[in-house]
Amino acid sequence: MSERTPIAASFAAWFHQASVHRRLAYLLTTAAVVSGIATVVMMTSVASEHYSIRTVVNLLYIDGVILLLLGIVVARRIIQVWHERKKGGAGAGLHVRLAMLFSLVAVTPAIMVTIFSALFLNFGLQTWFAERVSTAIAQSEGVANAVLLEHRKGIQADAFAIANELNYNAPALMRNPGAFNRVLTSHAALRSLSVAVVVDGSGQKLGRSEYNLVEEIENISPAAVKIASSGQIAVLSPEKDDRVRALIRLNRFVDAYLLIERFVDSRVTGFIERTRQIKSEYQAAEKEQIGIQISFVTIFVIVDLLLLLSAVWIGLTVSTRIANPISNLITAAGRVSAGNLEVRVETTEAADEISSLSRAFNEMTRRLARQQQGLIDANRELDERRRFTETVLAGVSAGVVGLDSRGKINLPNRSASDLLATDLAKSTGRDLGTMVPEFANLLAATMAQPERMHKSEIKLVRHGQPRTLLVRIAAERLAGEVIGYVVTFDDVTELLSAQRKAAWADVARRIAHEIKNPLTPIQLSAERLKRKYMGEIQTNPEIFESCTETIIRQVEDIGRMVDEFSSFARMPQPSLKMENLSEVCRQTLFLEQNRHPEITFTSVLPEHDIELRCDVQQVARALTNLLKNAAESILGANDAGVTGDGKVTLTLCSADGARSLDSGAVLIVIEDNGKGLPEKDRDRLTEPYITTRAKGTGLGLAIVKKIMEDHNGDLLLADRKGGGAALSMVFRAIDAQEETAEGEVGKQDDLMKGAVDIALRGA
Repeated sequence: MSERTPIAASFAAWFHQASVHRRLAYLLTTAAVVSGIATVVMMTSVASEHYSIRTVVNLLYIDGVILLLLGIVVARRIIQVWHERKKGGAGAGLHVRLAMLFSLVAVTPAIMVTIFSALFLNFGLQTWFAERVSTAIAQSEGVANAVLLEHRKGIQADAFAIANELNYNAPALMRNPGAFNRVLTSHAALRSLSVAVVVDGSGQKLGRSEYNLVEEIENISPAAVKIASSGQIAVLSPEKDDRVRALIRLNRFVDAYLLIERFVDSRVTGFIERTRQIKSEYQAAEKEQIGIQISFVTIFVIVDLLLLLSAVWIGLTVSTRIANPISNLITAAGRVSAGNLEVRVETTEAADEISSLSRAFNEMTRRLARQQQGLIDANRELDERRRFTETVLAGVSAGVVGLDSRGKINLPNRSASDLLATDLAKSTGRDLGTMVPEFANLLAATMAQPERMHKSEIKLVRHGQPRTLLVRIAAERLAGEVIGYVVTFDDVTELLSAQRKAAWADVARRIAHEIKNPLTPIQLSAERLKRKYMGEIQTNPEIFESCTETIIRQVEDIGRMVDEFSSFARMPQPSLKMENLSEVCRQTLFLEQNRHPEITFTSVLPEHDIELRCDVQQVARALTNLLKNAAESILGANDAGVTGDGKVTLTLCSADGARSLDSGAVLIVIEDNGKGLPEKDRDRLTEPYITTRAKGTGLGLAIVKKIMEDHNGDLLLADRKGGGAALSMVFRAIDAQEETAEGEVGKQDDLMKGAVDIALRGA
């Protein structure tokens, strides 16, 4: 025991140091050898009392699993060696040659053993299934059937004899049931019958033996009754061959039948059953002769493959241990030449040359790694500063563009690309003044005077949408020299619009308050003058009446204007609930059609109604304003001499075809072929007191814009192809409020494109 302990400890240490893959391979190789030998032993131990088919099947399952796992391990290793050889790796050729040698040594005897085993198996099967064996089994079954047939003939003779006696004594027996039963009992005892009973056609018992061994008599089949009725003896075949029965008609009785039964000796029935079972098993085995041969050959092939794969793995392992040190040094040197200074080779305490070379190689790579680490730390600090700057720029909503000293783009953030609707990241190295001409003048001024920051509000148009950007450009200087420029800009379009709206709302409240107070006294005074002094005026009464009417009419016009100012200044909060938007469009369009019968109003609505959570009164008011503007634009074009029929088209559609606004957007596009929208200050048309009509108040589109903002929507203005205007009311889903500023800009552009596409298709 003391001599084996160091060996066991050494083996345990070696096994512990091996990789998981190698340990698995060793275990699988050992298991393959043990399982293969066990399978062969069990297959050759047919005569053993411990032989079990289930044990063999379980061993085959184990062999299959081990074969699959070992095949994967060996295939993985072979593929690695093959790739190393294709790449010219050191030791790969030796790996392949050793593996082929071991495989050849293992496969030759395995193939021979398999061939001889198959031949012996075929010879044995031919002996088992020889003609004399099948003839003997068939004759045994014939003998068994003959014994059973003899019992059936005996029961027929007994039935005929008993029936003759009963028919002969029929009158006396029918008068004396007790004697009838005693006669049946004596015959049953005399002829060793288990049952002797007389029944009528309905199954009612007329007489029976006293000691029936079977109390319950199964129902007699109609076929047997039919045979007995014809005067023949019906021999019944029960489900089991442990008894025989006979049924015969008693001619001297009225509708009576004799049923007798005798048990067959259990030894005879057992012999018959075993004979039939043996024949069935023999025939099944004879049919599966080819399958048995294939199964045995398959088993031997599986065992041979297990041994073959084990031998291949052993060959690969030996070749690896021989060529691995040199291969590792060559591979490590190649990785060092590629720049990887962290690579190390395995070393041992041995004093051979390869171990000394490995230790020297590791020391060299450690020194190189320390020198390289100093350079990496310095570069990492610079890289962290650069990434911090990029992260800060990516997180701000304002557009930021870094330029070099010549005005070339070198560091734009995402917000800059979104605000300018241009992918500046793909334009690195190009001149900013060329990419964004609107910035050219401000950039030139900054280059001319780099000592101070320059800023300006710049207007630009992207995707048909005008925007106002507050742009700042500052020079970056180092030691008095300009090394670059930083351009920052914000979209202040909505901010400026909100400021103007707030100012106009305050003006509207003041105007409504200051003007509305004297309007009522003026109107009442004019009406009173007309009513009281109209009859007293003798000179030019028509002039007096015209003047008073003018005063009253102008006061009413001023009152309506003041009401519009009041409505704009005190827009009520919307009362939101689910409404049928399609029906709102139909009703509003119908009212405008009646107001302007000279203009053709048409609608394009989806087949199913669209529901929207909105304030129906405010949405109807917005639709009325837009339809009214479209009609007035057409009438204005006709007054300017433009010929043609006036047409207004209202299109309602949802972005995803849904019946309600759960996702996407709902668009209402109103198109007309009027005089269209002005190019100048188009972005200010939705601001208060901006109008293109002589008598307009400039509050209609401002009110519509406010209503759309209260409904989480927007009002988009575009030109209609062929002339005219296309105004779109965009209702977005509630989830749109959670989008980022960058996504909102892109979505606004997409909705604008969709509205323009509808306008172009409508033209």
